[in-house]
Amino acid sequence: MLKRTIKVTTTILFLILISNSAFAQSKLDVKLGGLLRFNYNLSSWKDAQQKRGGDFGFDCLGLKANVTYDKLYMDAEYRIYSDGFGGGFLRYGYFGYKFNESNNLKLGLVPVPFGNSGFNSNSFFFSLDYYYGLEGDNDMGIAYTKTLNDFTFDLAFFKNGEDLSLGDNSDASYSRYGYDVSSIEDADGNLILRNKEVNQVNARVIYAFGSDNFKSKLGVSGMWGQIYNLDTEDMGSRYAWAVHYHANFGRFNFKAQVNGFEYNAKNPEGQPDDVIALAAYGAPYLMASKSTNYTVSLAYTQPLESKFFDSLTFYNDFGIMDKADSSFDNSMMNVTGVVISAGPVYTYVDWAMGNNHAWLGPDWNVAFAQGNPDSGWNYRFNINFGLYF
Repeated sequence: MLKRTIKVTTTILFLILISNSAFAQSKLDVKLGGLLRFNYNLSSWKDAQQKRGGDFGFDCLGLKANVTYDKLYMDAEYRIYSDGFGGGFLRYGYFGYKFNESNNLKLGLVPVPFGNSGFNSNSFFFSLDYYYGLEGDNDMGIAYTKTLNDFTFDLAFFKNGEDLSLGDNSDASYSRYGYDVSSIEDADGNLILRNKEVNQVNARVIYAFGSDNFKSKLGVSGMWGQIYNLDTEDMGSRYAWAVHYHANFGRFNFKAQVNGFEYNAKNPEGQPDDVIALAAYGAPYLMASKSTNYTVSLAYTQPLESKFFDSLTFYNDFGIMDKADSSFDNSMMNVTGVVISAGPVYTYVDWAMGNNHAWLGPDWNVAFAQGNPDSGWNYRFNINFGLYF
């Protein structure tokens, strides 16, 4: 036993010495940054706000840190919102190791590789995919990226979402940036649908092709994971898939995506299984447990020869959530806008319209679930002022 302990200790010390020698000539490079944003909005379904002519207030403060040390690196961003929008939480934060230009590994609160790389949208409101957790999501796990000629491969495993409490029977926190499965209160104030995302596997392949004047990326994505119910202590399942396309031609940018998902939770008897609860920004809502979704966006960037402004990017993002349950009303979203670039200042001016959309209408809890057949289209005129440093 003693000889084995000495052998293991010697091996560990040897590895530490090798590591120190490998990094001896490296330099620690630290970059700090962040953002400060303010927001004005005028919403058609808010009568008092209409009379006031809209509201203008604090949106968020973001703090960023990027650290590199030879092939090791760290990347993190912490967001602080008002209490009504979830308060402070980590947007993403992970360690990484860049083996070479073609192989990269990340560990921590990592961006989930699904759909078009980056964002599948142009506007301040993202695309419809964001609102059911398939765009801009970050989860706790490990992700590997490999590029091979014109192909990019992503493979990831996520133990769970960005949970803030690791208690044995703790509900998923509502304070998060991307939408994840959560609990929700019923009419009597009791928590129901007490589910949590666990053991998720993601895979994505993107093929880049075209010329200097017309660059395209065509890809497919897949996700499979489990759902743990805190009341029944049983494990359910979920999956999602996507086919996506992204093109740049001249000053134009085009994105299109088709995806689908299904959640099969093991809820207690008497609780619905045709809906699931999701949460982000401090509040949950219900969503149909099965759907096929379509998004398309087009953008055009006009450079400006101005002392004050760099460019204008005009865009339109459109999406449909086609719910599998025929008794549910589908959700739709369209955002027409422009982002004004002026050095470190970016201003998004959006005319956002929604039909059975939780953030763009009065039916918060059921918009993405059963919906409201009398909802019609609602609009929000929104201006977001942001300084990024």
